[in-house]
Amino acid sequence: MNHCPHIVVVEDEATQRRLLVDYLTRQNFRVSGVDGGASLRKLAERELPTLVLLDVGLPGEDGFALARWLREKSARIGIVMVTAASDTVDRVVGLETGADDYIAKPFEPRELLARVKSVLRRATGTIVTAGPRVRMGRRVLDVVKRVLVNPRDRSEEPLTASEFDLLKVFAENPNRPLQRDWLLEVTAHREMEAFDRAIDLRITRLRRKIEPDPTHPDAIRTVRGIGYMFVPPTG
Repeated sequence: MNHCPHIVVVEDEATQRRLLVDYLTRQNFRVSGVDGGASLRKLAERELPTLVLLDVGLPGEDGFALARWLREKSARIGIVMVTAASDTVDRVVGLETGADDYIAKPFEPRELLARVKSVLRRATGTIVTAGPRVRMGRRVLDVVKRVLVNPRDRSEEPLTASEFDLLKVFAENPNRPLQRDWLLEVTAHREMEAFDRAIDLRITRLRRKIEPDPTHPDAIRTVRGIGYMFVPPTG
């Protein structure tokens, strides 16, 4: 079996799709190109990709709908959204659907490669941590399985690569106020200018998953003027 990461480029414009496939192939990835949702679904039924480079502006079923479908299929698939230049709305919605990262057109090939490698590291990398399970709010983080566990019925909820990265950093730094910019840097490995609301959106998603009352968070607290702090339960 070929263990080389399999990247799927979803782009309806044929020339752009071929350029991206050729470039990533030259970087020693296994790359497939498809023109939209139907082709992506057919390919994913045969083999789940490691990472999907997903254009937002697809005709018919857009990139947001496909990102949600991919995330339902697996929390481990890396998803990089390709958005219109400087379109903040696209970026916000993309992150809310579970994408790991985004890149705006037009982009430099080296920037694309840096983001692809970053998401692949998080999606497939080996996790080293002090403890295998950490109580976080009403859930338990299992750092080996990369899931949230409900302690009452032991059911498991998958996490995206970026969600897991963020919870892992909090687990390793309990009761310490952590700056938003630092959190973005260590969990996204961005080499380009950070999107200012990315961490806030991920925190909102995580609070829905672990807090008894997400509107009054107790586990991941906001530290005014600094960022966020994880407070382990005392009981």
